[in-house]
Amino acid sequence: MQRWRGLEHLPGGWGRCVVTIGVFDGVHRGHQALIDRAVRLAEERGVPCVLITFDPHPSEVVRPGSHPAQLTSLHRRAELVEGLGVDVFCVIPFTAEVARTPADEFAHEVLVDRLHVAAVVVGENFTFGHKAAGNVELLRALGKRFGFVTEGADLVTDDGVTYSSTYIRACIDAGDVSAAAHALGRPHRLEGIVVRGDGRGKELGFPTANLSTPRFAAVPADGVYACWFVHGSGRRLKAAVSVGTNPTFSGRERRVEAFVLDVDEDFYGQRVALDFVDRLRDMEKFDGVEPLLEQMHRDVAVARELLADPDEA
Repeated sequence: MQRWRGLEHLPGGWGRCVVTIGVFDGVHRGHQALIDRAVRLAEERGVPCVLITFDPHPSEVVRPGSHPAQLTSLHRRAELVEGLGVDVFCVIPFTAEVARTPADEFAHEVLVDRLHVAAVVVGENFTFGHKAAGNVELLRALGKRFGFVTEGADLVTDDGVTYSSTYIRACIDAGDVSAAAHALGRPHRLEGIVVRGDGRGKELGFPTANLSTPRFAAVPADGVYACWFVHGSGRRLKAAVSVGTNPTFSGRERRVEAFVLDVDEDFYGQRVALDFVDRLRDMEKFDGVEPLLEQMHRDVAVARELLADPDEA
């Protein structure tokens, strides 16, 4: 898959293509259905499938300070859409100038002049251009004028729930990582660099890898979770993860601390990821170290059971 930052380096001799456009934060089940349709349409026409996304999130430019919690980094988003068969992952830097561009002008310049689009596939609620004035109807009208077709895909729902990034953020914010995983089609992933902590976990016999997470990362609600700890080239290890301020020790800084089961390794300085599988309990304040340790042992036992491979049962 090719990865472009903007359209300045569009390959010479570029022909026609099928395009899908959106932020695609999370690449959830709704996004997956949309992308799958675009990929299949491109295959039918024998042309590349181009996915266009934006960085930073448009809301941060239009309404500074309103950046939503980020479900996936751009790097992770690219990995996921490559697995879905996309040929080109194109990131358009979203600036104030882009935000002011009229919808018809954006469509003509990007889709028609630059990409020679043959078909556009977007969600039925897709909007674009200055003040979000553009929509599926406008794309259809422009397509009739400039020779491309537009498909507005239905939103994906299940049991009355419409899968959207907003819904998934709400699940994660509430600590319901299993509901988030159902909507995503995989566990919610939190990425970060392992940094030095205060060493208290090691003193208690539960050494932890402390994650420094990106500024806008979607961190689950305070509590204890069963997670897969992913590092290196995809090696997965079982972990019990604490999110919160460690109230038993009157902590003030909110931290993400992973106790990795069955290994004795120092992950300091490594980029790792946590795949959140299930929530074990709320964050609690215990009356001393002993009851805390007893609960931590129970947490580890439950996490081990939840993450057990079928062959281990």
